[in-house]
Amino acid sequence: MDNFSYFTTSDGVSIAHRMDGHDNKPVLVLSNSIGTTLRMWDGQVAELSRHFSVLRYDARGHGASSVPAGPYSVARLGHDVLELMDTLGIGQAHFLGLSLGGIVGQWLGIHAPARIDRLVLSNTAPYLGPADRFDAPIAQALQADDMTATAETFLHDWFPASMFEARDPAVQTFRTMLLTTSRHGLVGSWRAVQDTDMRQDIACITRPTLVIAGEHDTVTAASYSVQMAQTIPGATLLVLPAVHLSNVEFPREFVDAVVKFLLSPGA
Repeated sequence: MDNFSYFTTSDGVSIAHRMDGHDNKPVLVLSNSIGTTLRMWDGQVAELSRHFSVLRYDARGHGASSVPAGPYSVARLGHDVLELMDTLGIGQAHFLGLSLGGIVGQWLGIHAPARIDRLVLSNTAPYLGPADRFDAPIAQALQADDMTATAETFLHDWFPASMFEARDPAVQTFRTMLLTTSRHGLVGSWRAVQDTDMRQDIACITRPTLVIAGEHDTVTAASYSVQMAQTIPGATLLVLPAVHLSNVEFPREFVDAVVKFLLSPGA
């Protein structure tokens, strides 16, 4: 699986990426949540690549991409996507981001609408303040001996208790991703979220938008998604009975909704 390609951003960061699907299909960019890699989409790529050229990448500070010193900014994370598209000669693409990836998607919808065809914002929010709520977890992550405690906190925020009780293999897959994530990449990304407030700016998004929420999401509460769908002109809202990783808990419903939205005429 690890047959990545790499490109170097304008500020010297190596970004790992891979394409699945057919060259003659529209491009769909997938953007991962904080603490994960492009492998968070493994369960969806087979179906999505039937309809799209699926472009995945490891956000800076994650996976096989390099870990520059933080803090990062959402604008910088957005430019990473635009520069990746430029490198591959992609003028316009659909974009699907979850959590941090959805924050990047909002930024792209606001600041680079010509590059985005349709936008899917999953389990995300335009604002997760107040900013000081991140100070304690950032300090704990930096002071800990390793990522073990941080990983367990994330996992219990991401998955329902039933998946732990059933020893669902997905939990271990994501545990491994978290344990191998650099704390500096994690904290750099947290700082980007900490400084973000797009609650008013998302009203400027003109691209057709699908907002996907998790009914039981404790990270990016469904109420944020309701507000986003009401603020983004013409946006559609789908609420799944999920916690934070809707694509993992409800893969069939998630993919069906994404494909239907992206292929529907006149969304």
